[in-house]
Amino acid sequence: MNISTTIGNILEQDTDAIVLNLFEGVTEPGGATGAANRALDGLIADLIAGGDFSGKFKQTAVLYPHRGVASSRLILVGLGKREDFSLNRVRLASASATREAIKRGAKTLASIIHGGGIGGLDISDAAQATVEGTVLGNYKFTAYKTDEDELKSLDAFTLVEFDASKQTDAEAGASAGQIIAESACFARDLANTPGNDLPPSTLADRALEMARETGLSCEIFDEQRILAEGMNALSAVGQGSVRPPRFIILEHAGTNSEAAPIVFIGKGITFDTGGISLKSGDGMWDMKFDMSGAAAVIGAMRAAAKLDLPHRVIGLIAAAENMPDGRAYRPGDILHPLGEKTVEIHSTDAEGRLALIDALAYCARYKPKAAIDLATLTGACVIALGNETSGLMGNDDNLIVQIHQAGNRTGEMAWHLPIFDDHRDLIKSKVADLKNSGGRPAGTLTATAFLEAYVQNFPWAHLDIAGTAWADSDKPDTPIGATGVGVRLLIDFLRHGSTA
Repeated sequence: MNISTTIGNILEQDTDAIVLNLFEGVTEPGGATGAANRALDGLIADLIAGGDFSGKFKQTAVLYPHRGVASSRLILVGLGKREDFSLNRVRLASASATREAIKRGAKTLASIIHGGGIGGLDISDAAQATVEGTVLGNYKFTAYKTDEDELKSLDAFTLVEFDASKQTDAEAGASAGQIIAESACFARDLANTPGNDLPPSTLADRALEMARETGLSCEIFDEQRILAEGMNALSAVGQGSVRPPRFIILEHAGTNSEAAPIVFIGKGITFDTGGISLKSGDGMWDMKFDMSGAAAVIGAMRAAAKLDLPHRVIGLIAAAENMPDGRAYRPGDILHPLGEKTVEIHSTDAEGRLALIDALAYCARYKPKAAIDLATLTGACVIALGNETSGLMGNDDNLIVQIHQAGNRTGEMAWHLPIFDDHRDLIKSKVADLKNSGGRPAGTLTATAFLEAYVQNFPWAHLDIAGTAWADSDKPDTPIGATGVGVRLLIDFLRHGSTA
């Protein structure tokens, strides 16, 4: 989608549709919506008075003006109550309007910057959120679709700002919003791609291709190099598949390539059968998205490069396919991972944490300023927090707070959960140092305690995105399927977190 910013009057935009907004409870609209109401001889006010549009959050109404407006369609979107207004509401309102425009057959769309005027938001932030919502709302995974009706989307979007003095800030916000949202969509595409078309080697190829396009450095370890590095846990997870594992290193140098980096680590299980501890059929078909943590890291690295952020950022991805053939690792096996502590296998379906511990141990050589890993790690997190909130755990309170704040700003919410010594005790093994499963009680916390055992002396946080990485119902900014969760949160952390 082509995205541009212009200075002018939204009513003069000759596009298939334009977007205006209204707060809930307003009876006499102001700003651009008020101007449109006057041009249409009070039609919008009549719509409100008749009860057909109230400004309720994400509500839409479509008008077909025959005069006073250059566009053939005028879409009103509700911003909800003024006291509840936020940047995330801007994103969702923008996505709702975009969905409505596409449903009405629009190919070109223009919109005011929601919240940049009477909403009282910073113009750059509001422009960014408006564009993010439009890009996310326009997203469809169509790689395997042939029906033309299902391929409909916007071709062009214009962000319109009336005040010329705000042009620079509006353009900067729109540019950032486009990069960040398109990177989230890049992650969605990866996680939506089925396992037959995205084994570990292809995931590595996609990361390498992206790195070449954006100027990132990229190094890929094949199975021999993985073993040579001592990553025996990652190797074990992948040994049951004919499609061997990969370890991917992406780096954005920033302004100082020698600085202590921020490290993002992603679980990249490109398909998860559960291995010998085989999943049920009902729990397996969508396991292509078990590499959503890896997808988020790749998407965030893309955005960091395109935004030319000043920080040195490294992305580490442990990629494998967990299959149950004659070479597969077994319950009862004992592994010697890179992090030295031996592991007794209690469940081969607790494989993601095994891949991650080698990545966490490898991370220590960078002496990172902070490290954040993302993984679709435990069904227990879905039970605890549902599908709207990721689990957040770690060893550094300041880092935890910054990630929580980034989640609130982006709408990718994360909730801090505690790890106590009792949780650590549950992963102790009688025959090895640790076991890879502490059983059903506190499953999210024991899994995180397992990861923690391989974290050396650096600030670290873990995001369990098992519930948030996949959407089972359609939402304005997220169709059914992969959500790309984590990309926008990580970039917000880099741009606004004090640790970053």
